[in-house]
Amino acid sequence: MSAIPEAPPVLHGHRVQRIHWVLGTDLLRAVCHCGAERVFDDPVPLWDWLLGCPVDHETWSAS
Repeated sequence: MSAIPEAPPVLHGHRVQRIHWVLGTDLLRAVCHCGAERVFDDPVPLWDWLLGCPVDHETWSAS
């Protein structure tokens, strides 16, 4: 049996943004460098939200 390879190192810091696929769904979870998170079903508004930090975070959370 072969060993399972170790996961590559993960970037951290200011301006690191992440997008995770929500297993078993068609949803994407965006995680901003500021710590805000939101779930999307379309990648276009997801990127608008991530790149609009912090102004869009306030707009999206109000809607």
